[in-house]
Order: sequence, then C-alpha cells, then structure tokens
Amino acid sequence: MVGALLALLSSACFALNVTALRRGVLNASVLQAIAVTVPIGVPFFLLTLWIFDCYDTLLDITSSSWIYYAIAGITHFVIGRYCNYQATKLLGATQAGPVTQLGLLISVFSAFFFLQENINITLIAGILLILAGPLIILIGKSKKDSVVTKSGIKINYKEGYLWGLMCAVCFGLSPFLIKLGLNDGGLKENIVGCFVSYLNATILVYIILLAKKEPLINNYKMNKSSLQWFLVTGFLVFLSQLLKYMALAFAPITIVEPIQRTTVIFRILFSWMINRKHEIIDLQTILGIFVSLAGVYAIILNI
Repeated sequence: MVGALLALLSSACFALNVTALRRGVLNASVLQAIAVTVPIGVPFFLLTLWIFDCYDTLLDITSSSWIYYAIAGITHFVIGRYCNYQATKLLGATQAGPVTQLGLLISVFSAFFFLQENINITLIAGILLILAGPLIILIGKSKKDSVVTKSGIKINYKEGYLWGLMCAVCFGLSPFLIKLGLNDGGLKENIVGCFVSYLNATILVYIILLAKKEPLINNYKMNKSSLQWFLVTGFLVFLSQLLKYMALAFAPITIVEPIQRTTVIFRILFSWMINRKHEIIDLQTILGIFVSLAGVYAIILNI
C-alpha cells in the first residue's frame, strides 16, 4: 500500500509539473526548459541523500547498478523529457497525457517477460481501463484540421502524437532499467539510483548545450515568466521522480506504473485550474477521467 500511495503522489506531482511547463514553453523553447529542469534536480537530490543518510549507500553502489541507473536517467530525463515537453508544447498538457500513457504497455510487458512479476485478471482489467480513459479523450480529435484553444493556440496533433509516442517508449523503458539497477535493494538504494540518474542526465545535457558552440548563458536568456515556470517545473519533477523511485522500492512495476499513468487525470484537474485558456477540456475528456478512475480502483483492489 505504501508503494501505491507514493506512486499516486508522484503522479500528481508529475501532472502539476507538466501543467507549469505548459506555461513556460508558451514563450520559450523546449531545450531551454531542459536546460533548467534537469540540472536543478542534482542539488535537490544531494540534500535528499543527506536527509535519508544515503552517502554510504552511494559509495557502495555497484558498477552495473550505476550503468543501469545512468541509462535510465538519460532515457527518461533527457530523451523522454524532451519528447514529453515537445508533445506538451504541441498538444497541451491534457492532450499530450493520453499519448504518453501508452508507455504503460512497455513497462508491464517488460516486467512480465524479464522480471517475472505476476499479472492477473484484475490487474489486466485495471490496466485496460487506465489505457481506455486516455484513448476516449482522443477519439475524433486527431481528424480535425484545426483545434484552437481559447487563447488562440493551435493544437498540432500529427507532430504532437509523434513526440508523444517517442516519449511513451522512453518512459515505458525507464522503470524496467530502474528495477535492474535496484538489484533487490531497498529505499536508500533507489534514492541513490535517482541521484545517479539525474547526475548522468545533467552531464549529457551540458554536453549537448556546449556542443551548440555558443555561450552557455544564452540557453538561460528568456523572459522572467518562463524562467519562473521552469524553476517550479524543475522542483516538481524532482519531487515526482523521487516519489516514483521510492515507490519502486516498495512495489513492483506492475503496480507502480499503472497508478503513475493516472497522471492524465491530475493533468486535466490542474490544467483547468491554471491553464484553462491554453488547453482543450470538454465532456469527452471528463468521460475519459471516470474510465481511468475505474482502472485505478481495480489496481488498488489488486494490492
């Protein structure tokens, strides 16, 4: 039950960070968002290591675990996050969420075939309901040539779907890599793993920024509003990832990942509260919420 609760809290934080991101990318680039939100996680995790007394665990980490965590960090925090931010910029937070939910299939099947985690009928029913909710939200909308938000932003479904699907692949693979890195470890090992993932992702981000052959500071030249939203996003995504790694220390992928996918519900709630003029929220979306909620309850009853 602890793992399920942590996964649900992580899902809410993830939705809130994407909602904040939506405001930031209205007037800044996705690469600028990455330049702010990825590195900011490192100092927060250094503090977390101290709070949970994890420095000895960090020194004892095996080379194989380091490699798995590093690959997970690059896959999720750099490639996956870039794709997710692009999808969010093109579709909005509410419309991008359902596409990225498809990563759940990769997570569950990798857990089943490679980690021998158990799957039963109740769990399968919950997973299908969680996947069905986002699909209901999308039905018919991709066929429209022009869907425009109240603030005048045109939704680009073709490119948005492509970025969303690439994001789903990355987000679906990362939990499997985290579990391989954990290697039957506990809470401290997973906190250390998240720090290692963030550290390696940050190194890659700076390599990419320096490869542009322009002053590094140029990547941080943006309007004040976008910078503030990106800073909020950076903290919230750190918190969501910390909670996710902690959840995976208490529960299997087949429990954590389906609950994590309820982030689409929180996205709609937070988007309506903060970004309603910049999003598409209608009755079709509300129906998808209730279907997804039914899936969440099926997963929780399975624990």
